[in-house]
Amino acid sequence: MFTWVKKALRSLVILVVLFFLFVGYFKFRDFLLFRKIIHNLTAESRIAEVLVTDSSLDEYTRKYTTTIKFLEYDVNGRPLKAKYFTFKGNLIQFQTLVVRFDDKYIEEGHRMKGKSIYFFMKAFVLDGKNTQEFKITDPEEVPGGYRVQDPPGKFEKAIWKKFWRYALDPDERKKIGIKNAQIEAPGSVFVPGTIYTLIIEHDGGIRIDTRPIPEILKE
Repeated sequence: MFTWVKKALRSLVILVVLFFLFVGYFKFRDFLLFRKIIHNLTAESRIAEVLVTDSSLDEYTRKYTTTIKFLEYDVNGRPLKAKYFTFKGNLIQFQTLVVRFDDKYIEEGHRMKGKSIYFFMKAFVLDGKNTQEFKITDPEEVPGGYRVQDPPGKFEKAIWKKFWRYALDPDERKKIGIKNAQIEAPGSVFVPGTIYTLIIEHDGGIRIDTRPIPEILKE
């Protein structure tokens, strides 16, 4: 009799342990999923860097002439061909179209819609009638950071043309899970000796971070 009781108790203990292991597994899995959601919502990517290559002050007008090197990165972090712009002034902004997807795609880390899409339209300095601007990407072009082929083929152009039609039409954008599409213009006072990094947050817009140029790169 006691042997039977021992076996029953042993079986009960095993069942209890298995139950808690089962529950613990799902709680741990939920914890990992929750952590991934938080990571996806707070993740960010470097999309461009800017460096002042020349700066001079006009003693008469007290205005700066500033030349910047604009280096954009593609979605895989590879640098594109650098562009150089010279402005009368040093408060420079970058007009950018940012397309945000619904939060559920960000939470899931969706392969195609897991972070905002952007493209740089132009760099500019506001100065009334003397406003200066330089085109970076034409709205009809395939954004450089997303190109699969260089130059893009007909099929790739058609895909992007259709995407922008969806993104910019409030009724159509809902069909592909776009939350909103808006123009942003992050900017800063650009001075020598600093690297300016444009960062896109996967669930949001663009910001500019700064850091000093490493000593080894200084002349």
